[in-house]
Formats: sequence, structure tokens, C-alpha cells
Amino acid sequence: MTQLLRVTRPNFLTLTVVCIALAATVALEHVGSIALLDLLLVSVLALAAHASVNAFNEYHDFRSGLDLTTQRTPFSGGSGALVESPHLARAALSLACVTLVITIVAGLWLVWVHSWQLLWLGVIGVVVIYTYTHYLNRSPLLCLLAPGVGFGMCMTLGASWVLSGGLSASAWVAALVVTLVVSNLLLLNQFPDIEADRAVGRRHLPIVWGEKRCAKLFAAFYWLAYGLIGVAVWGGLITPWALLALVSLGLCVPLLGKVLGAPQQVAQQVATLGLNVALVHVLPLLMAVGLLISWWRGA
Repeated sequence: MTQLLRVTRPNFLTLTVVCIALAATVALEHVGSIALLDLLLVSVLALAAHASVNAFNEYHDFRSGLDLTTQRTPFSGGSGALVESPHLARAALSLACVTLVITIVAGLWLVWVHSWQLLWLGVIGVVVIYTYTHYLNRSPLLCLLAPGVGFGMCMTLGASWVLSGGLSASAWVAALVVTLVVSNLLLLNQFPDIEADRAVGRRHLPIVWGEKRCAKLFAAFYWLAYGLIGVAVWGGLITPWALLALVSLGLCVPLLGKVLGAPQQVAQQVATLGLNVALVHVLPLLMAVGLLISWWRGA
């Protein structure tokens, strides 16, 4: 059972926790309180969705032969669980389907209780989960944006909507920030897999553009995320406490120095990939802490 659960990549589910925490603090700061049952439901939905897309990814990468050739790191290349235990492939597919069903059922319940308009986000989320590995990875633009849209627009914005009963300016800001940084997470993680991915027919941006151009886009996405927070605070769209996220520049600046300085060496620099993973967690988490402080001071 432990080997099977590895296909959900439990170590990476922490990103879902961060997104839900950010959504919860957005709702708290906006309306003052949240329903614990709703928080529990959106957490279950989000974790099931993340587990599902990971399990589908593991299954399809194993079936295509990619898992046998990819350069695996602690932060990219999959878990390797099915390479070690190929007899679990069918069980992995079943787990992916079961967690997808849990996602759909929980989502439909929230749509029924709160608003039918949530269905639009749900449909997009389900499409991303099911098509990411097998189809979206063949389109450079869709492959770049799909992870960010899934975690930012579907998960963070959707959870904020449910927990606050509507959409606020701060919810949009938080969702856009998550969209940018999570897209960056997957973008950099594709650097070590360029040749292996090309061999199985994938066509993501590092394959099409190369590491050097993608490194510039990577830097632009982070600066856009920080700039968005600053502009949103200046325009009164979000509390000034959100600027606490700027503390994460202590991670971002050295990360960009490494990526821009030697983009073709990133694949061999596991520490650089790890620094990016840390930043993707810390930036929205600090933003959540700022929103929580704002709520507490106003309570």
C-alpha cells in the first residue's frame, strides 16, 4: 500500500495545503469568519485533485516508457514507484480514477450548496487533471499555464469563493500570484527532462525554446508575481500586510541568479530545483500570514 501511495507524490501535496491556507486567509480577511465544514470539504477536494493528477502522471509516464529514461531528482522525474513495482500500474490508474471521482463528487456538492457558477472552475480543473500528461504536454503554452491555472484559478480562487461566499479583489490577486509561481515550479522542473520528454513526443516550452529563453520567462513570472502584489497594495485591492510576501525575495534573488547565470546547468543542480520548490511554498505562505495578521488586527 505504501508503494502504491507513492504515485500520489505525498511530499508534494504540501503545495495544496499552502494554497488552501492562502484561500482561507483571503476569506477570513474579507468576511471575518469561515465555516469549518466548508474548509474541510475544499481541503479534501483539493488534496484529492492533486493526488489524482499526480497518479495519472505516474501511470502515463510509466506506460509511455518515460519513467525508464528520465533523469530523476528529488523534485522532478516522478516517484519511480511503478518502475520499481510495475505490477502496481493498474492499481495506480484505479487510484487516479478514484481520487478524481472524489474530486468531482465533493465539487458537485459545493456547487449545489453554494453556487452553480463554481461549476465552471470545476470543469476546468477536471479537464486539467485528466488531460495534463497525455495531451496538454504536447502544447507549449497549455503545458506552461495548466499547472498554474489548476492551483491558482481552480484551487485557490475556487476555495476563496466557497469560504467567503463570493469573489473579492484579494482573492483574484492571490489566485494570480499562485498561477504565476506554480507555472514556474513546473517550468523549471522540466529542464532535467528535456531529452527524455522529447523522445516520447512531448512538446513543452523548454523543448521548443531551450533553457536560455525559458530562464528569462522564469524570471519574468516571478517579477510579475511580486509586482502584482505591490500594485494591488498600492491600488487598495489587498491589505498592505500582503507585502510580507516580499521577504521571500531572500530566496528569489539567489535563485534567479543561478537560473539566469547558467540555465543549461540547472538540470545538474538539484539544490536550484529545491530552492525553487521552497520559494513556491514560502511566497504564498508569507502572503497568507500577512492576510492573517490583517484579519487579526481588524477583529
